[in-house]
Amino acid sequence: MSKTLLYGATKIDETNSAYAPVESLAAYQWKNRVFVVCADKDNARAARQENQLLADRSALDERDLVVLKISGATVRPLFGAADGLDGEAIRRDLEAAEIGEFASFLVGKDGTVKLKVSEPITDRELFAIIDSMPMRAADVLKAEK
Repeated sequence: MSKTLLYGATKIDETNSAYAPVESLAAYQWKNRVFVVCADKDNARAARQENQLLADRSALDERDLVVLKISGATVRPLFGAADGLDGEAIRRDLEAAEIGEFASFLVGKDGTVKLKVSEPITDRELFAIIDSMPMRAADVLKAEK
């Protein structure tokens, strides 16, 4: 399985496009993390990914996570709201695989891509990655006060 974790850099080169905010998802910046699943409607890996994530909706809500599925140019919200989004623009901005190929992306609250996977990731793996992020730690501290 191919996993690329992008948030671990100690110094961010802001000229590197890997650290630029995803413009097509700007409506979520500083409010939500976004998990994007790209695949055809009948893709078995996409179905497995959806089932993994949607099994614990309270954990998604607790982490301010929006889950979107992109099939071709169509954007369908699996969890959370998605109004007026352009699937082609999101796919282009994320540098997603060919239409029909499976890929998933985690976009942080800062609007940058934190994780790219080419195979489904378990909800526990995803939540562990999110929970290790500094902004998530700040969210938890704020909620405890």
